[in-house]
Amino acid sequence: MASAQAAGLPVVRGLGAAPVVGFVCAAAVALVAALRLPAGTAVIGLATFGILHNVLELRYVAGRFEGVLRGPFLRLLGLLITGIVVCRLLPPSTVTRTGEILLAYALLGTACVHALRSRPPLLAASAAVLAAAAGTSLAFPAYHFVVLTHLHNIVPLLFLWEWSRRLPHGRATFRAVQCGWVLLVPALLMAGVFDHWLAAGTAWTDRLSAAYTPPAWLDSTVSLRFVAVFAFLQTMHYVVWVWFLPRYAPDATRSFERRVPVLRGWRAWALGLGVAAALASLFATDYAQGKALYAAIASYHAYLEFPVLLMLILGLGPARAPIAGPVEGKNARVSTG
Repeated sequence: MASAQAAGLPVVRGLGAAPVVGFVCAAAVALVAALRLPAGTAVIGLATFGILHNVLELRYVAGRFEGVLRGPFLRLLGLLITGIVVCRLLPPSTVTRTGEILLAYALLGTACVHALRSRPPLLAASAAVLAAAAGTSLAFPAYHFVVLTHLHNIVPLLFLWEWSRRLPHGRATFRAVQCGWVLLVPALLMAGVFDHWLAAGTAWTDRLSAAYTPPAWLDSTVSLRFVAVFAFLQTMHYVVWVWFLPRYAPDATRSFERRVPVLRGWRAWALGLGVAAALASLFATDYAQGKALYAAIASYHAYLEFPVLLMLILGLGPARAPIAGPVEGKNARVSTG
């Protein structure tokens, strides 16, 4: 508790073992579903929770990091991400894929400039790293998008790690459980430990493997493992954004609702569920078109999280954004510094 208070963090009280038990149970169910129905779990999960988790994640990120995501910086990020949305709405081509890659690195570069403008040596080093990474992505675009797809499902680990800083006790256990489902279970899946229980491939798993498997392994049995890993991590991704953070980070919700009162309370859930229902009908009639439309819409939440996390890694925390579940004291401050 002392370390959280020393850092100016609100202290979470009354959580008990519920979050840890919830994550363990959810991971067990998600693993069984991913092993027995890898394609079905990925497709049905996307149609059911995809849009809803978009809305709830944007609500959390905008509320939690309101001290950073504001003014000209937020408008510039929005403009760059809108460019990515346009690339995804256009017919797929080398030009649109290259455009999306360049805009993605421009987004990260913008975050670096915002975070490190007063530290020129680190800014120069970050620019060099981004330039090298961008060159690699442009040289191997198929690998870039596969990595991006899986990386998006791993990102919640960093948000949960940051959230756990205010736990007065049980922090190590909480973080170990998160590392378990984000890192250990996928590693075991890829190592073939669960192959005995992994369902045989189908036409749907073959269809999905192109998006979730690096090209070098597309024609091997490993491609089915990649689909199972994606189905598992995607399901747990939804657990984080649809169950855990809405339940245990109410201050972030309140902060967002002050900024966007039109989505206060049940309205955010209604928006997510309503758009999800409309998109589900498109998935049912034309999966490819529904997936393309979803990918465009999802760009806002998927790409916004990367500059936020990059700035956290670089040391620019949200100076004014409140977080956490039930906290100690009405006027508790938050700093990730």
